[in-house]
Amino acid sequence: MTKPRLTAEEHQQLGLRLAAIRDELLHLGTYLSNAYPRSGPEAVPARRLDEAREAVDQARCELDHAMFREHPRQGETTFYYPQTEDRAYRR
Repeated sequence: MTKPRLTAEEHQQLGLRLAAIRDELLHLGTYLSNAYPRSGPEAVPARRLDEAREAVDQARCELDHAMFREHPRQGETTFYYPQTEDRAYRR
C-alpha cells in the first residue's frame, strides 16, 4: 500500500514550522552557551540542542528533496528555507 505523501501546501506549512523550530533551537543553544561553560558536563545541554538543530536541518534537507521529487512544478526552495520574515517564530 502506497502512502499518500504530502501535498505541496503541506510541505510549505511543515517547512515553516521546521524553520521556526530550528531558529528556536539555535537561540536556546546560544543562550545556554553564553550562560554555562562550553566544555565539561555543564556544556552537555547546549551540545544536545545543537545536535537537535542539526537533525532538524538534515530532515529539512531530505524533505526539500522529497518535495521537489513529488511536486517539481509547484515546489520552491523557500518552502523549507523561508526568508526570516516569513518564519512562524519571531523573537
